[in-house]
Amino acid sequence: MTEGAILDSMLTCPACGHRARERMPTDVCLFFYDCQRCGAQLKPKSGDCCVFCSYGDVPCPPVQLERGGCTRVVR
Repeated sequence: MTEGAILDSMLTCPACGHRARERMPTDVCLFFYDCQRCGAQLKPKSGDCCVFCSYGDVPCPPVQLERGGCTRVVR
C-alpha cells in the first residue's frame, strides 16, 4: 500500500519555527498536531488534507503516491 512512500517528515511550526521529525501514519491522516515547543495546535491549510502536507518537508503517503490525499482523518 505505501511501498515507495517516505514515511518520515520534518514538521515546522509556523508560530515558533520549532522543527520535529515525525513518522506519518499510513492508515489515517493527522489533522491536528501540537508543537512540542510552544504548544500551538497546527491544522491543515486550506486545500491540504493533513498537517504533513501543510507543514512537513514531505507530504503524506497518499499524496506521494498520487492518490489525492487521505481518506480517513484523525481529529
